[in-house]
Amino acid sequence: MDLLKEALANPVFGAAWTARGWVRTKRDMKSVVFVEVNDGSCMANLQCTFNREAGLPTEIEAELAKAVTGAAVVVEGTLAESPAAGQVCELAAKTIRVIGEAGAGYPLQKKRHSLEFLREMSHLRARTNTFGAVARVRSSLAFAVHAFFKERGFQYVHTPVITASDAEGAGAMFRVSADIAGPDGEKRPFFGRNAYLTVSGQLEAETYAMALSRVYTFGPTFRAENSNTARHLAEFWMIEPEAAFFELRDNMALAEDFIKFLLGTALEECGDDLAFFDKRIRPGLIDTLSAVVSSKFTHIPYTDAVAELGKNAGRFVFKPSWGFDLQSEHETFLTEEVARGPVIVTDYPASIKAFYMKMNDDGKTVRAMDVLVPRLGEIIGGSEREADLEKLEKRMKSLGMDTNAYSWYLDLRRYGSAPHSGFGLGFERLIQYVTGMVNIRDVIPYPRAVGQAAP
Repeated sequence: MDLLKEALANPVFGAAWTARGWVRTKRDMKSVVFVEVNDGSCMANLQCTFNREAGLPTEIEAELAKAVTGAAVVVEGTLAESPAAGQVCELAAKTIRVIGEAGAGYPLQKKRHSLEFLREMSHLRARTNTFGAVARVRSSLAFAVHAFFKERGFQYVHTPVITASDAEGAGAMFRVSADIAGPDGEKRPFFGRNAYLTVSGQLEAETYAMALSRVYTFGPTFRAENSNTARHLAEFWMIEPEAAFFELRDNMALAEDFIKFLLGTALEECGDDLAFFDKRIRPGLIDTLSAVVSSKFTHIPYTDAVAELGKNAGRFVFKPSWGFDLQSEHETFLTEEVARGPVIVTDYPASIKAFYMKMNDDGKTVRAMDVLVPRLGEIIGGSEREADLEKLEKRMKSLGMDTNAYSWYLDLRRYGSAPHSGFGLGFERLIQYVTGMVNIRDVIPYPRAVGQAAP
């Protein structure tokens, strides 16, 4: 069963062909009927032309009357060279069957709807040009993630969705609750302790890195933040590689190669969809992505970055100072004005980073890294992990953490510890960057956020 993408890419004029898809538009004229069909395999529609001058059978006219926007149809005919500008070919149609009618209540009748309107019907929005393109880009990049790591000897590990550990230490976790009857008939927690939906697969991935050397996880993660903004989701997907015998410099090189590989894949495989986003959503998008792929990432320590920002402090709403995290306006300045390209900021203050990051010799900063790209800001966060048992225990206790609850994690330092590093990339943030979409809820098939769990 051929897809429109194949027919439009390499049309064989004169060949019999069958189009299966959904009606996007229909123009009904006295001498001819044009039915635009799309099956979601590509951005372009196939124009199916019915010539009334030669006379159309009554049954074909009856089917054409039902072939309204949204209807599922099967059209048979012959591929022909199209006289219309911008169309490689069209289908000189002979028959049409409506196999799924779309009644008068079909909500996507207009050519263009607002993103806010479409957000209220996530079960139908993939049928629009915008969300069809987002879905194809997302699919292409998901495959690219696996291809990248496979080529570099990484093993794919499925880390648990249900966990008792908070990798980020932020406490914004969804509790998983279910009771079972014990031997005495009393109800007790299913897992015997509090359990949560994971915020990160990193800690579990580290256990496999200490056995397989190079691993990555790519799966759903959850944050119970009471935030209703265009930047937050309660459920999203994370890509998290962990590699033994990797120091910070190796981690930075891997992150740079990863970003370039993913953006290069999008430019190569999703040209028509990116052209649509460049025209309709984010002018200049393709040039921005191409520039990142061809650039050399600038490396700058956090202390130097803050000093550079301090020279221009009057430009910022949030005044930069050492010891505070960088804000979006700071990241924009560093990428677009200081480096004029992607930036990797390293060696952050320990006080604003996670417990597992390796302390530098100065006793104040850790071997952390954030990858910043123009227009978006942070796209990757990572670090070299603390491999020394004594230092990690001391750090955890200083933060008031229960080391007994993390005894399994500390075992990695007790038995055959080795330098290791990793990072996290939020998949939805990547899709936002590649497509130019503004709201993160528009780059995941079914957004989950405060007050939103349908369908």
